[in-house]
Amino acid sequence: MRGPLKLSDLLDHNRTVELLLAGGMRQHVAKDKALTFAQCARSVQADSGCQDSQAVALFVPGRIEVLGKHTDYAGGRSLISAAERGLCLVAAPCDEPLWRVNALDVGGRCAFSISADLEPTVGHWANYPMTVARRVARNFPQARRGATVAYAGDLPRDAGMSSSSMVVTANFLAMSAINDLPATDEYRREILASEQLAEYLGTIENGQSFGTLAGDHGVGTFGGSEDHVAMLCSRAGKLAQYSYCPVRLERTIDMPHGWVFVAAFCGVASAKTGSARQRYNRASLLARAAVGAWNDAAGRSDAHLAAALASDDSPAVVDRIRAALAAAGTRDGFSAGELLERFEHFLAESMRVIPAAGDALAAGDLGEFGRQVEISQQCAERLLHNQVPQTAGLAAQARKLGAIAASAFGAGFGGSVWAVVQADEAGDFLARWSAGYAKTFGAEAGMAKFFITDAGPAAFELKP
Repeated sequence: MRGPLKLSDLLDHNRTVELLLAGGMRQHVAKDKALTFAQCARSVQADSGCQDSQAVALFVPGRIEVLGKHTDYAGGRSLISAAERGLCLVAAPCDEPLWRVNALDVGGRCAFSISADLEPTVGHWANYPMTVARRVARNFPQARRGATVAYAGDLPRDAGMSSSSMVVTANFLAMSAINDLPATDEYRREILASEQLAEYLGTIENGQSFGTLAGDHGVGTFGGSEDHVAMLCSRAGKLAQYSYCPVRLERTIDMPHGWVFVAAFCGVASAKTGSARQRYNRASLLARAAVGAWNDAAGRSDAHLAAALASDDSPAVVDRIRAALAAAGTRDGFSAGELLERFEHFLAESMRVIPAAGDALAAGDLGEFGRQVEISQQCAERLLHNQVPQTAGLAAQARKLGAIAASAFGAGFGGSVWAVVQADEAGDFLARWSAGYAKTFGAEAGMAKFFITDAGPAAFELKP
């Protein structure tokens, strides 16, 4: 295939498979995704009236948060990988600043201008692409080319697998490609690598500024950039240990040979809207309140919990922070006990469990890896309080069925659980895990989704 990608190219199954294989997908995954790209291309052809126009085609994966529950926005670390499932997007550029979207996976359409004055529809799926368009217009004033867009994903929605961040990332990458944002002075000044781009995308969601790229309201959640890092910086067959604020790669670790993830959505939605958003934001606000109490007591201005722990290289800093939180009384509506629990969770997850689990994986000690993962799950249940009986039950069932490790992941308050099992036993394990869950949680089992995934590649554009 030569020249720019055309819509008609995406209707050629074998050609699309070749482009997906070049992006790092496994053969059977690529064959499946090629069908979705063809579906998206046909939608764009119908909506744009152009049968063979130039096209932008992107795959953006979901993510598996192996470890790192609510640590990224507090400057902590996580252990992550991309999933092989994700979102396929096709766009046909146009010269007017209009973004017309057909979200095939939710059966919805919307159209809006790429405008700094755009008012996104909060609480609706269109909030995410609209928020991207408004931020792009404000940060990159010359970005005024729009597109007819269609996308579809194969991750369960509101499952804690970052489907919302996937939509944000895919729409930004499409707008960036169509408007050649990497060639602008604004982009070159602030975004030097995939890690910086991921951090910037995190600020699109949480509304913060990124250097000179001014923020706005975001989508209403106070999260970090872990999801976007996993989507943009992962490598097939690898797990990556990152720290945040700013984003820094600490190490990559091979996924154990012959082992895969089995992921399970428990059927309890973990949507970042309404009351679920309030619960998600509570964990973030607790972390802010804890570091604020420490700063007041110590006369410091640390930006997050990781900075507070790094303020003194003596082990005594942990006890000093504990004493400051215990003496804080009520702060921002949180009791001293709640502040202490939030700190203890961050200390255990980011500073102890993740380094130890990474060391165990790197050494091939799967037993110790599983032990550290179980500590993480227990801390989430006992200290972070973001688990529901369904996610806790799934993790416990997976271990009983022989998984070397299993943990809930994502924002919590519903969502999903991963388990690591041998690849040649994954199908049987999935069937037994699903059946056991149905017996224990019959009401939610009808909405549950189970699937197998390897550690997949990062987002990529399909290019001839």
